[in-house]
Amino acid sequence: MTLSVFLAVLAAAAMHAIWNALVKVHLDRFLSITLMTLGMGAVALLALPFVDVPKAGVWPYIIASVIFHMGYRTFLIGAYKAGDFAQTYPLARGAAPLLAALGGIVVVAEVPAPLAIFGIVLLSAGTLVLSFRGGAHLERLNLRAVGFALGTSIFIAGYTLSDGSGARLAATASSYAAWLFVCDAAWALVLCLIFRGPKALPVLARDWKAGVYTGVLSGVAYWIVMWAMTEAPIASVAALRETSILFALMISVFALGEKMTAWRGAAVLSIVAGVVALRLG
Repeated sequence: MTLSVFLAVLAAAAMHAIWNALVKVHLDRFLSITLMTLGMGAVALLALPFVDVPKAGVWPYIIASVIFHMGYRTFLIGAYKAGDFAQTYPLARGAAPLLAALGGIVVVAEVPAPLAIFGIVLLSAGTLVLSFRGGAHLERLNLRAVGFALGTSIFIAGYTLSDGSGARLAATASSYAAWLFVCDAAWALVLCLIFRGPKALPVLARDWKAGVYTGVLSGVAYWIVMWAMTEAPIASVAALRETSILFALMISVFALGEKMTAWRGAAVLSIVAGVVALRLG
C-alpha cells in the first residue's frame, strides 16, 4: 500500500468516525441513518452529469451493494436497540475486516501479504477488545446484540467486496460511487415510505442540513475507500478503514471526557500496531 493510499484511508476513517458522531440528531436511528443516506445521494446526484454511466457488467455490483447496505443498516439499528453502543459498534466493525479478508481470498482470489494479514488480525483484535472490555463488561454481553452485530459485520464484508470489485470494473471509482450513492438513497427513501409512511418526509425535511453535512462526510469517506480498493488489496483497505473506531475513541476521551482505561489502552496499542503492519505490508 502506497503512502498516499494509506494516508487517504486514514483520513476516510476519521471522517467515518465524525459522521457517526454527528448522525445522532434528535431523530430516531432509522430516520437518522435514512437522512444521512438521502443527503449522500442528493450530493452524488449533482455529480452524475460529470461521470460515466456504469456499463452493464458493473450494475450487478451496484445492486448487490444496495442490498448489502440495506441489510447493514437494518442489523445495525437492531444491534443499537438490543445492546450497548460501546460493544455492538466495535464488534460489528472489528469482525468485518477478517470476513472481508477471507471473502477476498475466495471471491477475488486476492491474498494479502503475510505482514498485512498480521496487521488485519491485530487491528481487528484491538476493535474487539474495545467491544468486550472498552465499555460494558463481558459478563453482561447481550447475546441478541451480539447476533445483530455479527450480522452487521457480514453485510459490511459483503458490500466491501462488492464495491471493491465493482469500482475496479467501472470506468472510474468516482462513477461507481456516484451511481451507487444515488441508487442507495432512492431505495432508502422507498424503505422509509414503506416503514414510516409519508408522515416521515416533513420530519426528515426539518433536518435536511444535518443530512447534507453527514452525507457529504460519509460520501467522501466511502468514495476514498472505494478508490483505495482500486489501488491496494481490498482486505488491507477494509482493515485500515476500521481505524475509525480509534478516532471514535479519541473523540470520546478528549471531547466527551470519558476515561482511558487499561483495556482501552491495550486496544489502542493493538490497533496502532496493526496500522503499522498494514503500512509495512
